Amino acid sequence: MRLDELADVGPFFALRTGEGGLPLLGEETVRQRVATVAARLGTDDTRVAASIAFQGIAGRLLSIGLGSAVLTGEVPDLAAGGLRWEPTSAAPDDLWLPSPAALPGEDLRTAVVQDLLVPLHDLIRTVTPISSPLLWGNAGSSLAGSLRVLHTWCLGRNRTEDAARAVALTHELFTDPLLRDTGVLSDTTYIRRTCCLYYRVPGGGMCGDCVLRHPPRHSARRR
Repeated sequence: MRLDELADVGPFFALRTGEGGLPLLGEETVRQRVATVAARLGTDDTRVAASIAFQGIAGRLLSIGLGSAVLTGEVPDLAAGGLRWEPTSAAPDDLWLPSPAALPGEDLRTAVVQDLLVPLHDLIRTVTPISSPLLWGNAGSSLAGSLRVLHTWCLGRNRTEDAARAVALTHELFTDPLLRDTGVLSDTTYIRRTCCLYYRVPGGGMCGDCVLRHPPRHSARRR
């Protein structure tokens, strides 16, 4: 697989090969990640940490899948390849794929959403009780963010066909029942229908695609 070009798009698109980390789909791996995110955000609200942790890994997986499908016409078989995760690290040093193998680009939805995001969603909810629509809203927000980065990168290199393909593939992914009602995507602009809870982070604020115009007055920013 041609993975080098993905890293040029940005750190969220990068994928290492070789050994390292822990199994991605492991309860202990997810617990470590939620704890790491909580410490970095300075919050003891595990729902906030779980939300942001899921949004981050969803962004990584969707970026890798979308970027590969657009730029190479293939997607890495992340599930069968034994994807590994270092839960205490940030992109691009958090993911390894020991056995890279290619799938057709049309398998993007299955390879990322069904084979990885669905079981990760379930593991997050096992570790921390949290709303399922909120998590899928995070996935939708992450997908739209991946699109914007990739679209800008393609246009900056005069790769207009790739830019258009990125938009088309993203809109196609949003037809999946798990993502379809998470927000409204217009070209590369996205407004979500749920809130990721980031406004509860000490010193945090509102995300650019947030459904809320202002933080709820009763919100507590806890440490």
